[in-house]
Amino acid sequence: MSDARISLRVDSELKKDAQELYSDLGLDLTTAVTMFLKQSVREQALPFKPELEDPESIQARKEAFRKDLKRYKSVDDWWNDLNA
Repeated sequence: MSDARISLRVDSELKKDAQELYSDLGLDLTTAVTMFLKQSVREQALPFKPELEDPESIQARKEAFRKDLKRYKSVDDWWNDLNA
């Protein structure tokens, strides 16, 4: 198996912070990225659950879990109400 080169563009501050973090963990950035890619391939998915932090997403999640929201038993019921 031969090595392939990947070129990435990231914010310089993010790169510096990631290098410091992985260095503290005894890794370099190349090893950390390789581990991420291998785990992604192994799981056939992202190896973590992304967290949405923007205010609109947070507000949308809060609204989605309100108990006073109108609920429907089926998509047809929702569709009929939407078009009424």
